[in-house]
Amino acid sequence: MTQILDDYALNSPLREKNHWLKIAITAFGIIIGVSSNSPITPFIIALCMSIATIHFSKVPAKFYFKILATPAGFVMVSAATIAFFSGAGNEVFGFDLFSHRFAVTVGGLNMAFVVLSRTISGMSCLFFLSLSTPMIELFSVLKATHFPDSFIEIAMMMYRYIFVFMEVAMGIKYAQTVRLGYKDFRTSFRSMGMLCTSLFIRAWEQGEKLYISMNSRCYDGKLILLEEDRPIKRSEVALTSAYFIIVLVVFYSTRNILLI
Repeated sequence: MTQILDDYALNSPLREKNHWLKIAITAFGIIIGVSSNSPITPFIIALCMSIATIHFSKVPAKFYFKILATPAGFVMVSAATIAFFSGAGNEVFGFDLFSHRFAVTVGGLNMAFVVLSRTISGMSCLFFLSLSTPMIELFSVLKATHFPDSFIEIAMMMYRYIFVFMEVAMGIKYAQTVRLGYKDFRTSFRSMGMLCTSLFIRAWEQGEKLYISMNSRCYDGKLILLEEDRPIKRSEVALTSAYFIIVLVVFYSTRNILLI
């Protein structure tokens, strides 16, 4: 069975901790990471968030680094492009191609490191929140902040039916696979078309069923979301404060330090 982020969040020991504290930790890491001119601070934030996710949230390291590798791959391509086509200064590496000089300068390389570190830092913070807090509980936090009810309810339904249709799609694809529906390109193309058609019909049917079921339960335009009271312990405040202080000290002491 394929596990998703919510599966780990539902089983996380950090699920029982205060949601606002976890959101504050996440927001603090993202803001400080983006504000840093040095790659050192974002890397420190990424390290702390990774340790917290793996150690405290009990997420397997293999799964964590697997999901982190996807955005890291995209940002590494972007960082390589920035290194070659941005910045100024002394040339670090270069080559000629079709009578054009492609070179990595000191300024470009430093900018690439900053972009890479900021992205890894932000993703680590977001994964810390998403792997420790189920999405339905985040919706209750949004409701407490007085977000429009229509926005929250539409988001909840979209999130719910993403996984419904994902399960249906996996079942259809498995049935097609065992019947050699993907044995060659032509057959695969035809099977994929049938899969998309079936999903469209199933989405239409599910929408009709949802509308009927909500009306039969006297839906009046509002879904009630209950938020459990979870007080913040002193040990949690102390640990969070220590993390904030360390990150701020690193932020101010390394704000003008570059790797090269």
